[in-house]
Amino acid sequence: FQALSSLGITIPVIGLAKRIEEIFLPHQKDPFNLPKTSPALKLVQHLRDEAHRFAITYHRKLKSRNTIRTELTSIAGIGEKTAFRLLEYFGSIDAIAKATLDEIKSITGKNAAETVYRYFRP
Repeated sequence: FQALSSLGITIPVIGLAKRIEEIFLPHQKDPFNLPKTSPALKLVQHLRDEAHRFAITYHRKLKSRNTIRTELTSIAGIGEKTAFRLLEYFGSIDAIAKATLDEIKSITGKNAAETVYRYFRP
């Protein structure tokens, strides 16, 4: 709330604690509860859950990008485009590691496929 206020942004802000589902408002010391069957509570819970889902998805995407750079692009001769194509097709590093040489070749060229295949089978 203070960060928004310092920027001159005045929008309604609330906080919703999980489990007990207490609602906190700025400038109020004590939280309050809405009835468990209240449509207003259901709306606030849905907004909270959606914001949480959005944040988790964003952080997973960041982590996935870092995985591409650190794992696949650390292989000599494998760039971000090839790494992205491999991950897009196979879905995970584990799946790439378990793929056959022919499966990898179907996504990349022969040399890159052999390099990736050997990397996961030292």
